[in-house]
Amino acid sequence: MEEDKLTGFDRGADDYITKPFSMKELLSRMQVFLRRNRMLMPGVATIHKIGSFDFFPNENRMLRNGEEIILTQKETQLLQFFCNYPNKVVKREDILQHVWGKNDYFLGRSMDVFIAKLRKLLKSEETVSIETIHHAGYRFNIQAETNHAGTQMQ
Repeated sequence: MEEDKLTGFDRGADDYITKPFSMKELLSRMQVFLRRNRMLMPGVATIHKIGSFDFFPNENRMLRNGEEIILTQKETQLLQFFCNYPNKVVKREDILQHVWGKNDYFLGRSMDVFIAKLRKLLKSEETVSIETIHHAGYRFNIQAETNHAGTQMQ
């Protein structure tokens, strides 16, 4: 209804899609949104160094020795969250709230699966680990690399 659309815009929405919708339309609208955000934030390209990996969260991918690894959106969001809190304990409920939007048992099981996937992906990196801190959460352990000038890089 028009009232619902207007309420959505008043609360911060910048687009809407009505049901039923086609996947082509949804994907096209998502591409428009991504293009618009890139125009609003030109030159902002976050790259995280994770061991021998270069992690490009804006592109859902990692590079290592020329090999590209494509990540799912949730894998990217979860890894980005961990990169924002290196070597710090983060609570399960904070991860669930930030990455999944709410904290519930079933989403917690889903998070466990994604953490297992990230651990498998990063297992060859001796300087990187996702540690379970019982009764607290997780810690993304990552040793900062030092470049030739002696300054730390992240």
